[in-house]
Amino acid sequence: MVDGYLGSLTTEERTLLHLLDHRLPEGEWEAPAAVTQAGISAAVHVQRKHVPRTLKRLEARGDLVVSKRHVPGGKQRRQVYGLSITGRTTAETLRTKILSQTVRIDGESIVLLDMRKGGQATLELLSHVDEGMTYHPNPIVSPVSNPEGVASLDAQAGEHLVRRLFARAWEDGKITRDEQYLLQEVVDFLGMHPERVRRLSDEARREQKAPPPEEIYLDMLRQALIDGELVDDEIALLETVRTAFGFDRLMHDKLLAEAKTTPMRAENVNTYSKSLETAMLDGVITGDEDAMLETLRLSLNVTDAQHATLLAELRDAIDD
Repeated sequence: MVDGYLGSLTTEERTLLHLLDHRLPEGEWEAPAAVTQAGISAAVHVQRKHVPRTLKRLEARGDLVVSKRHVPGGKQRRQVYGLSITGRTTAETLRTKILSQTVRIDGESIVLLDMRKGGQATLELLSHVDEGMTYHPNPIVSPVSNPEGVASLDAQAGEHLVRRLFARAWEDGKITRDEQYLLQEVVDFLGMHPERVRRLSDEARREQKAPPPEEIYLDMLRQALIDGELVDDEIALLETVRTAFGFDRLMHDKLLAEAKTTPMRAENVNTYSKSLETAMLDGVITGDEDAMLETLRLSLNVTDAQHATLLAELRDAIDD
């Protein structure tokens, strides 16, 4: 879930705006990390596991071009993404529409386009605008690809994981080469800025509260299972962590079973669940309540299937 004005844009719209500002170089063998799945995930404030679906929809519409390029710091070529001619047209139309809106700042109304600094990314500018179209000096939400600022709720889950991994690594007062490799794998997966990583490392070293490795792995499994499935990138990352922690397949299966029985819900689903629970206090959802819940589902990106699951859980609880 993304706060502020950015939260009113769909993931597809944020992706189009990001790729419009970070163009895939034509005819070159190298591409920036910003146009990889990790880079896109970090910029548009969604977990990386949700990015492939968005990209596939955009590609199916003919809005994307996909290729494999070398990315600085990587050993192998990686999949990178850019806008096609139609995708660029769509993105430019969207950006023009957004930047023509006015925002309030210090009691004055100013067109967003007039506030944009030279070379400033559209999403960075919009991160300063709240739901009521008021501009704030500091970003309301900051992607993990930025060194500072408060990350979105999705990104905060990733930060929490990295902080716990660092706490584990610092338990003996130093980080070994194997631990560095493991941490780098996780950080690359999340698309996290090096300065943000360094801050999390320093915080973990000062606190020295190392959770058991089983607890960290279980946390990773719960986060990966938020949408009910493990994608290839997550499976590969989990295998790396499992090996680093010295877990056998039996331990993995045990923790996976526990993660499935005690799942972690996304923040948007948790928020909706509380509203649904309030509506169900008297055991029935009225017509007015149903209309309000439908509006809330749209704003929070909660699917009808998730609504049905939550409703069934609440009814079971009432029957018990």
